[in-house]
Amino acid sequence: MGLSIAWGLVRAGRDVRLVDPAPATGATYAAAGMITPVSEHRPTERALHALAQESAADYPAFLEAIPGGGGCGFEAASTLLVAVDDADRHAIDELAALRPGEVESLTLREARRLEPLLGPRATAVRRVQEHRVDPRNLAAALLAALGDRVVRGAVRSILHEDPNDPMSPAIGVRIDDGVITAREVIVASGLDAARVEGMPFPVTLRPVHGDILRLRVPGRLWPLLNCTLRARVHGSSVYLLPRADGTVVVGATQREHGGASVSAGGVYELLRDATAVVPAVAELELLEATARARPTTLDNAPLLGRAAPGLIIATGFGRHGVMLAPIAAASVAALVDGVAPPHIAPFRPDRFAASPVPLEVS
Repeated sequence: MGLSIAWGLVRAGRDVRLVDPAPATGATYAAAGMITPVSEHRPTERALHALAQESAADYPAFLEAIPGGGGCGFEAASTLLVAVDDADRHAIDELAALRPGEVESLTLREARRLEPLLGPRATAVRRVQEHRVDPRNLAAALLAALGDRVVRGAVRSILHEDPNDPMSPAIGVRIDDGVITAREVIVASGLDAARVEGMPFPVTLRPVHGDILRLRVPGRLWPLLNCTLRARVHGSSVYLLPRADGTVVVGATQREHGGASVSAGGVYELLRDATAVVPAVAELELLEATARARPTTLDNAPLLGRAAPGLIIATGFGRHGVMLAPIAAASVAALVDGVAPPHIAPFRPDRFAASPVPLEVS
């Protein structure tokens, strides 16, 4: 998120410094890169869904503006929603009912024509036209584009015009070895945002840890998949995302307990459910098991907006950070220009504060 916002501001002609001790090594490093606003839709998250749809539509132009953006693995690819029992089928039917015209029903024969290695336990399949991108390649392209604007360090506190009033205009940040002054400070640092001093109100985030696997497909099974699969397996969720480099990403668990390390139980569950959907997964080479924490808010929607004069917050994107990168970057650029886009109104960063303060920005 920070990389995307910084690049958007550079393109808008701003002088930018991005401060991060280890850019793109957190949730971005683990992310699969599904740009799936329809199949991620939840009926209680209408504003978030609308934001995701707009961001997904902006993705081609967003990538075209990044030097090397063509190598970020962006693909328009179908997502297949797969069920393996009647209860799972009911769940994907509910999504289809929520998005009439966007979710297509397939017969099992049609589905296996698309995906010959789909397992015999599939009982129903729905298709959605969506996209995918490689977050690691995207982060690398953004880092290269930003060049020496990246400062390796950690922000310790926000500096204010009145040191005793965190609602007074922000004038810069204190980092490990000094101070950087700025007309605008944008806090886009994931879970670390909750630990930065000088915020005008508490930033409440919770770490939602997840395990994700990367596997290599042997030549005799290539291509294992053509579409992204999002499956329900006896009430559990699993996705399989193929990449052009011959690997498949399998994810992702969600847990709010048990620590930050890779969970043996999580790896087992992912492989169990993935092989129920595509039995040939059992024949792949396990390259990597990764665990990271998603920075998540109390209502699972991001904190995005102005917090004080000179201070913008963009964090708490949870599992949607990659998908929402283009719209977040454009929204922050607009805020810096003095315009508050109406689509970010539901995500104001002080909505969990005891007494949100009306903010007038000239």
